[in-house]
Amino acid sequence: MSPELLSVLVLAVVFVIATTRSVNMGALAFAAAFGVGTLVADLDADGVFAGFPGDLFVVLVGVTYLFALARANGTTDWLVHAAVRMVRGRVALIPWVMFALTGALTAIGAVSPAAVAIVAPIALSFAVRYGISPLLMGAMVVHGAQAGGFSPISIYGSIVNGIVEREKLPGSEITLFLASLLANLAIAAVVFAVCGGPKLWRQGTVAEPVAPSAKEDDEPGGGGGAGTRGSGGGGGTRTAPVSTLSRTDAPAVAVPLTAPVTATLVCLAALVVAVLGFDLDAGLTAITLAVLLSTVWPADSRRAVTEIAWPTVLLICGVLTYVGVLDEMGTITWAGEGVGGIGVPLLAAVLLCYIGAIVSAFASSVGIMGALIPLAVPFLAQGEIGAVGMVAALAVSATVVDVSPFSTNGALVLAAAPDVDRERFFRQLMTYGGIVVAAVPAVVWLVMVVPGWG
Repeated sequence: MSPELLSVLVLAVVFVIATTRSVNMGALAFAAAFGVGTLVADLDADGVFAGFPGDLFVVLVGVTYLFALARANGTTDWLVHAAVRMVRGRVALIPWVMFALTGALTAIGAVSPAAVAIVAPIALSFAVRYGISPLLMGAMVVHGAQAGGFSPISIYGSIVNGIVEREKLPGSEITLFLASLLANLAIAAVVFAVCGGPKLWRQGTVAEPVAPSAKEDDEPGGGGGAGTRGSGGGGGTRTAPVSTLSRTDAPAVAVPLTAPVTATLVCLAALVVAVLGFDLDAGLTAITLAVLLSTVWPADSRRAVTEIAWPTVLLICGVLTYVGVLDEMGTITWAGEGVGGIGVPLLAAVLLCYIGAIVSAFASSVGIMGALIPLAVPFLAQGEIGAVGMVAALAVSATVVDVSPFSTNGALVLAAAPDVDRERFFRQLMTYGGIVVAAVPAVVWLVMVVPGWG
């Protein structure tokens, strides 16, 4: 048995054990990385640790620490109430607002994980408070980030268009951008329809939070209560009574703009400016801002440190370390070259899309695109496959799967979700990611490659 095939089988065993024995998959992956790296790939400890995602470790810790502080001092509550006011209480619009926001951030140049790191904690806090499916909200954030991710001025778009130019392939920046935008928009619409979106529309609107009043009627049907806006009964906008939501999920009192809340809002704005305006690392920036807040308000810090998503950090870092060992020993290149050597161009094209999707679910999307596009050059040169469509299909296949909990974006969504059963949410993300991996490459191949674009 070849070392490459053995390493793939070990990864499958890790998945089986983690699923059947409820062992943290990251811990298993660290052990597998040590065993395969030293016994099969002849790597020393430095070689095994070469795949450790130090940057992602800092992002996960820094972002979850900062937003744990924001939850502790009431900032996320304030942001949730602001979002309700912005959409006039119609909760069903919030997932689309988050989709558009992350899409806009990546379209103007934000790295996809940075945009998700900024938006996901706010979006997931809102989801938990108003009974929106965390899977729906997380998927909308990630797909929004990828929808804008291939604009001509974006990071992903610039990289892929640069690879196309370097390989002297025909290219179309607008086609690449629209392919990713429309693909992610279509997926988001399906997820919205399947994961409770119609129910949110039927719910109508929820009342905006108001300050308590001596005249306030506490009865659910009272004319002046929090369950309605304006005068009760005729003519006003129909709202869902607060009694339809849990007491903790829909507080009726607006969160005051205290000094800690104001300072945290300033820090969140500073995070956006630092990441988008000065290209600073999102993780290091977030942890620095969290330390500043903790120094001023240490009581909030003590509780926030315990809420850092340590099991998620272990899981993601362990799996990605093992993927790094696979990369070091050439397993990924071995798989790609094997497919590239197939004599049927259309079959090779769909297999490359699947390899891009599967590997990208565990590794860097940009890195996979950088490896797969050159592998496609030989059969693209034959003229039987349109280069523009093939590049767009590879780009979409390699990035749409970032909802996987093992990718950076999926990991951020998993870590950012407050007050959820993380094991259950992890399984939901993994199942959804598996569905995307199984279905999307075939669909984009049919739509973008088979017609022969470019």
